[in-house]
Amino acid sequence: MKLKQYFQKLKNKPALIPIFAIFLNKYVLIVLLFVVWMLFFDTNSWLIHRELDQEIQELKNNKEYYVKEIIKDQKDSKVLKDSSELEKFAREEYFMKRDDEEIYIIEYEDSIP
Repeated sequence: MKLKQYFQKLKNKPALIPIFAIFLNKYVLIVLLFVVWMLFFDTNSWLIHRELDQEIQELKNNKEYYVKEIIKDQKDSKVLKDSSELEKFAREEYFMKRDDEEIYIIEYEDSIP
């Protein structure tokens, strides 16, 4: 009952700004509280939806990247089916060698992290 009397006193003040009087209407207050609740405090709030939308976008970007990598790897695997290309790849990437060969790896100072 005290809350109702408080709002009555606020409404009856002559120096009250008319726009402020509109916000003292109980229906406007209820709608404002509902909007604030739905935007910030609810389990399905706007903030949570924004985070989920960002995560979905990030996952879509990751999917595009991995699809491109899969296509690139499929092309590489087709090329590597040839034994000479497979040997070249093994020598360059994994430093493999034949029994009668020696490999020298030269590293420059600026290439070491």
